[in-house]
This record gives sequence, C-alpha cells and structure tokens, in this order.
Amino acid sequence: MNKHKIAARPEDERLPLGVTIAYGIQHVLTMYGGIIAPPLIIGSMAGLNGSEIGVLITACLFMGGLATILQTVGIPLFGSQLPLVQGVSFAGVATMGAIVTSGGGLPAIFGSVIVASVIGLLIAPVFATIIRFFPPVVTGAVITTIGLTLLPVAAGWAMGGNSSAPDYGAPENLLLAAITFLIVLALSKVSIGVISRLSILLAIVVGTIVAALLGRVDFSTVGDGPIFALPSPFAFGMPTFEIAAIISMFIVILVTLTETTADILAVGEIVGTKVDSKRIAAGLRADMLSSAVSPVFGSFTQSAFAQNVGLVAITGVKSRFVVTAGGVVLVLLGLLPVLGRVVAAVPAPVLGGAGIVLFGSVAASGIRTLAKVDYRGNMNLIIVASAIGIGMLPIAAPTIYDQMPAWFTTIFHSGISSAAVTAILLNLLFNHLGKKPGKDASVFAAAPTRNIPVAYLDAFEDGDSIVDGKIVDKHGNEVKAEPSGQ
Repeated sequence: MNKHKIAARPEDERLPLGVTIAYGIQHVLTMYGGIIAPPLIIGSMAGLNGSEIGVLITACLFMGGLATILQTVGIPLFGSQLPLVQGVSFAGVATMGAIVTSGGGLPAIFGSVIVASVIGLLIAPVFATIIRFFPPVVTGAVITTIGLTLLPVAAGWAMGGNSSAPDYGAPENLLLAAITFLIVLALSKVSIGVISRLSILLAIVVGTIVAALLGRVDFSTVGDGPIFALPSPFAFGMPTFEIAAIISMFIVILVTLTETTADILAVGEIVGTKVDSKRIAAGLRADMLSSAVSPVFGSFTQSAFAQNVGLVAITGVKSRFVVTAGGVVLVLLGLLPVLGRVVAAVPAPVLGGAGIVLFGSVAASGIRTLAKVDYRGNMNLIIVASAIGIGMLPIAAPTIYDQMPAWFTTIFHSGISSAAVTAILLNLLFNHLGKKPGKDASVFAAAPTRNIPVAYLDAFEDGDSIVDGKIVDKHGNEVKAEPSGQ
C-alpha cells in the first residue's frame, strides 16, 4: 500500500516526514556553495573581516530559507508553490561589487536593492504576462543553457573550489570528484527507491567520508565562533539611496525576473504541472518581496536557484514540501552558524562530482523539451541555435564583454539571461511579428517530413509493394484503391 498522499498536482504530494527532511537537506547541500559565494565575494570587496563576512553569510542563509518557504508554501498573491529553492543571485555580484567599491559601501547596496526590488514587485504581474512568448522553442533553449552554464561551476568544484589554492586542479581533487560521481551512479542504480532518490545526498556523505580517510577534510574551524546567533537588523548601518546605484540595481532586477521566470517554467516542465501567468506573477512577487526585505537583515537580491531544478529532474521528487523542509534547514543554518560551518567543511571536489550529474540533468531536461519543438517549415532551429550559442559565449570566454558598457555586461554576462533574451526576441521576430516565413525561407528550416496513417499500413499484406505509383501484390497484380468510406 502506498504511504504517500497522492495529490491532484504532482508538486502537492506529501512524503513521510523523515524522507522529506532528508530530501530537503539534499537540496541545501546542492546549493550551499552557491548561496555563500556572493556574500563572501561582496564582503571581501567591502573590506570586511572574517567575523563580519560570517554575519553576511548567515544573513543570506536565513533570508534564503525564509524566501524558499514563501515560494514553496505560498500565500495569496505570493509564491509559485513549486519546488524552487531561493537564494542570493549571482546576477548582481558584479553590479554590487561596483557599488561597494565606488564609495557607497554596503549601505548603498542595501538601499539600491530595497528600491529596485519594490519596483520589481510592482511590475511583476506585467512581466508575467509574457508567458505566451515562452513556447517550448524558448523554454527548451533556456533550460538547456541553464544546465550548460552551471557545468563550469561543477568543474570548479571538482578542481578544488578555490582557484588561488596551490592544489587547484590537482589529480587528488579530480579523483575525489570522480569517486563521488561513480557513487552517484551506483546508488542511482539501486532498486530501493529511497536510496536511488537520495543518491546525491548519500554520495556527498560517502564522498566526504572517503575524503576524510584520505586526509582531505578540515573540521578544525567548526568549533570557531558562536553556536547560536540571531540576525541583527541593519547590522552594517542604515541603507543609503543613490540614484546611480538604484538604476544599475534595477537592471539586475530585470535580469533576476527573467531568470526566475525561466526557472519557474523549467521546474514546471520537469514536474509536469500547469504554469500560467498568474502563477509566474506569484513566484516573481515572492522573489521581489524577499529581495526587498533581505537588506534589513544584511542580505541581497533573492532568486530561484537553477542547480536545484536539476536535483528535481534527476531525483524525480516533485513535492514542494521537500523544498520547504530545505528552507527550514536554511533558516536553522542562519540561526546556528555551527551547522553552517559543518556543511561548509564538505570538500568542494565532492560537490563537484555530484554537480556533474545534477547540472548535466538540467541540460538533458532542456534537450527533452526541445524534442517537442516543430522544426518543419519555420525558423525554430535557428532560434535554438542562436539562443544557445549566445548563451554559451560568456561561458566559453568569460572576459568577452569586459569592454562593453556596465548595463550591457549586467544583462549579457549571465549566459541564462542572454539566452533567454535572445530566444524571446527571435521567437517574437520569426513566430509572432509580421508574415511567418515559408518552408523555404532559410537553409535552417528543416525539411518537412511525410507521415502515413497506421491504418493505411494495416491494409498491406505480405509481398505487397508499390511499383510506378501503383500497389501490387506478391504476384504482380494491381490492388485497387477504393475511395474513402467505401
């Protein structure tokens, strides 16, 4: 007898409490490195000391947890009620770095985030109405790009995580990543459902144990610092409001709205649930409300984490309440810095080995979506090619836009947002505006294929063939074709 509570929507399924918590921890481990990186980078740029950076990190964990709970549980008008983990977006790191180093400091960042997020909250419903411009040719290209964009993150983890470390890329790191990768594959093959679905978490645990046996885990800093700490409002001073900073941050908000829309559509496709403009608007409002409140506790803009979309795809666990449990764990990590230090002790190569499967599965989900696209007699193939190609440019050449204006870099330095912008605009151009191209409009238009109904084939007998346009039997006698209905 199935102990799970079957719901009308796949994302509403309720699993046993212990399993739910375990899957939630798996989500946290998947995104932990990503959520602590922005405050670590911004804090370093702001000249903060180690303990102050620790306050920034715990604030981001705390707010990420609250934002995740809001997004997954939902209240009227806020929250997509989809399994999406929220956290500080990388999209704003470059812009926040420019603000903090130009003399405004952290208060100018917090002020710009508050104002830009409130504006984003107001425009969220309008932004969500563009869902009809996100057919599979757009969403498939974007989801594929999300996966491909995240793979360099997995590679960096596999090499050691810290590019300035002397052992970065050492064979020992790659070996540890490979061991974790193989453990994921082995556990995924286990016929016991719970073990196969928890393969990522279990592989990270086993990989960490292997790393400890090899002397490559450092737990010495776990005892440093307080065990429990409440986030303090405005710990870094009251926010200041600078026009230039607000304008540049609003561009980041537009990018965040685009990325979150893509993630909502991606996870909706993976879960197999209906996603309409109202649901997208509710998800974007949750993003913007969380982002507007975050600076009060010393955090930054919040958005959906693409790597966790991959976890949903590979485990098949679609319940949003699993991610809610992950949000609770994030809140606890924000209140209990000691737990955060334990999770931080997981070696980066272990995360890298698991990340290869995770992020590759996102790309595979995108490819599956692209398989639904009709490429006959249209420009869909060139839309996909262009979107993925432009999305990969900043991944293949990270410095490609360094000489471009700041607003351009903010939008296009993210492979996800640049692919989304390209796919949306080309889909508008070729499939919505003006006269649609004919079947011979481009060499990229795939040749139309012919189909014969199966019922016609059922009428053929052994030895029948077609000669000079006529059907003949095995003796060479013509088989007459009767008009339809006779």
